[in-house]
Amino acid sequence: MKTVAIIDYGMGNLHSVSKAVEHVAPDTRVLVTSDAAQVREADHVILPGVGAIRDCMAEIHRLGVDELVREVSADRPLLGICVGMQALMSHSEENGGVDCIDLFPAKVRYFGDNLKENGERLKVPHMGWNEVYQATDHPVWHNIPDGERFYFVHSYYVEAEHNPDLAGRTHYGVDLAAAVARGNIFAAQFHPEKSHNAGLQLLKNFVAWTGA
Repeated sequence: MKTVAIIDYGMGNLHSVSKAVEHVAPDTRVLVTSDAAQVREADHVILPGVGAIRDCMAEIHRLGVDELVREVSADRPLLGICVGMQALMSHSEENGGVDCIDLFPAKVRYFGDNLKENGERLKVPHMGWNEVYQATDHPVWHNIPDGERFYFVHSYYVEAEHNPDLAGRTHYGVDLAAAVARGNIFAAQFHPEKSHNAGLQLLKNFVAWTGA
């Protein structure tokens, strides 16, 4: 039986992610765990995340999740979600500047307090449904139409422009990376577990994906 480990470092939307994976992959064993040995034994790994990046990175460093993520992503699929995606970048502007795990060279930027589109001020955080346009033909996009809508909640974003790992883009005042991919890693700024059928399809694709 295939095993999916959802890393519990105290900062993720763990219950809804695990239930969504169980729903799309009923023959898969889904573990929510902080046990590094269990994560190492899993076939697929998910790094979720909510809240402030400073708090997330503090726990990631304290528990050794940064080294664990580097290790397991070398030889099996890993999915980052929301702040879990941002944590994989090199640096975030949030909380006065925080160094991240640095598996991707991109930086995490703040939308700003005066974000506008066509002269209209946009609310920050970016919260709600938005279209995602696929930038690469990745197995995790299988059977998901280009321009499909996913659910976002975030005040910080990874830049899409000049991003060599861009897998999907969204526009909210600026072009932002809705998803990035490199090697065995696919990471999404949106919440697939909250994105109805499209999000469930993405999770199903991730569990079926064998990696790079």
